[in-house]
Amino acid sequence: MLNLPRVPPTALAYFAALVAEDAGFALLEAAICVAQDDHPGLDAQAVLADIDRLAARLKSRLPADATALRRLRALNQYFFSELGFAGNVNNYYDRRNSHLHEVLASRRGIPITLALLYCELAGQLGLTAFGVSFPGHFLVKLHMPQGEVVVDPVSGRSLSRDELDERLAPYRARHGLAGDFETPLGLFLQAAPPRDTLARLLFNLKEIHRADEDWPRLLAVQQRLVLVLPQAAEELRDRGLAWAETGHDAEAARDLAAYLVARPDADDAAALRGRLAELRRGTPPGSGWVAA
Repeated sequence: MLNLPRVPPTALAYFAALVAEDAGFALLEAAICVAQDDHPGLDAQAVLADIDRLAARLKSRLPADATALRRLRALNQYFFSELGFAGNVNNYYDRRNSHLHEVLASRRGIPITLALLYCELAGQLGLTAFGVSFPGHFLVKLHMPQGEVVVDPVSGRSLSRDELDERLAPYRARHGLAGDFETPLGLFLQAAPPRDTLARLLFNLKEIHRADEDWPRLLAVQQRLVLVLPQAAEELRDRGLAWAETGHDAEAARDLAAYLVARPDADDAAALRGRLAELRRGTPPGSGWVAA
């Protein structure tokens, strides 16, 4: 049996409380807590205080009556030039890019973690900013008196409609959404709900750990995904498969059985019924990780 990350049970329970209800969903704090899988002693409140100090430093430089445009320009100068936040282009798939306290320390991250920090600072400046779950690259949208502004959280560039359409073209082509069936750009620029944003952060880690066959870390991520997306039977299935890979057959059987009850006609149901029978017999897996 593999050793699992030593995350105190209270840490996962605390995370569960943060994400339990859509009303008051504590996105930033929950996103910070994701790193507790690797850093069980991480103090999320201390990280929030560090972010508050960054925001206070910038707020102190601006007059109370500063226009929204002046605040936005000051934020971009501060975040990207002075603090030096940018994408970790040299090590994009490093799991630390998804740990907000490490992004704060290194000033390097991925679009979604940079966007979380940018939106928090923007909000503390009195700007209205949201994450946008744009295909392939998380973005930030700001509601300004002059209209909406879409910002790339990696570069700080404001993106025009033509640039956004260009970025979207490969996705539209792959999914048959071009030509007569072209989906309006605005549908891809909706503000991402906090729950969806946190799930996307966890999905990034999930893919990293699955590619590395790092089953203990994958299981830790699946524990959180099941809490964030309680109606997603596929995440319950994937937690079951991660339990199996770490030698926890009873827990694996429980999750796979629950998935098969929820999705009896799923494409993978027959294979998983066989896997469930193996687990109940206590025999080694025949095919390893089977989830898509």
